[in-house]
Amino acid sequence: MAQQILSAPEVYQGQFGEFTITQSDRKGVIVYRTGLMVAALSFATGTALVLFNQNPEIFSVLTLLYACFSIALGVSLLTIHIYMAVLHRLLQVFWVIGSVSAIVLALYSSEPLAMTVYTQPLTLLGIGFTFAALTGIYFKEAFCFNRFETKLLTPIVPLLLLGHLVGVLPIQGEKVLLGLWAVLFAIFAVRKAVQAIPPDIGDKSVFEYLKTRQAT
Repeated sequence: MAQQILSAPEVYQGQFGEFTITQSDRKGVIVYRTGLMVAALSFATGTALVLFNQNPEIFSVLTLLYACFSIALGVSLLTIHIYMAVLHRLLQVFWVIGSVSAIVLALYSSEPLAMTVYTQPLTLLGIGFTFAALTGIYFKEAFCFNRFETKLLTPIVPLLLLGHLVGVLPIQGEKVLLGLWAVLFAIFAVRKAVQAIPPDIGDKSVFEYLKTRQAT
């Protein structure tokens, strides 16, 4: 990645003209991917604690892991390249709603955050917006790069959360879906880390064209 950052800008032919990919563009992609990696590792660690450790003391650790996950996701949502500005802003708004909900629950609930969300499924109507934003990233990656893991993650996340919300999933089913989510998220983050940088930047001429249309 360091060599890619230091390489000279290349000229590309876009749909609406030529464009160059700068060092700033490349750094933005690396920040996006780093955010995804931190989020995936935090989520995988938390999932492993939930599935394989029965010690009740893990719940305080889960709150810290969720904070790392949420902050890292927010960083990725700031630096992700999405042609539709409205969709990009919507995902960011979802993250803000989910983050505020998580903070309120963590501060005012008598139980640890993870326990509160698990025992009171209606809290997903607030904190669930964070996962809706994450699902938006999965959908974008599945659509743009045809990744098998994000194709699976896009339905798995709402299936697990909505299933828990309405109480239709057995505990074992929830564990299986949670485990799959963690594994596929980790695979996604690792594959993003080794992917060529330019495809994540996209066609900058399209961004410029859309910006010009909005200005007129």
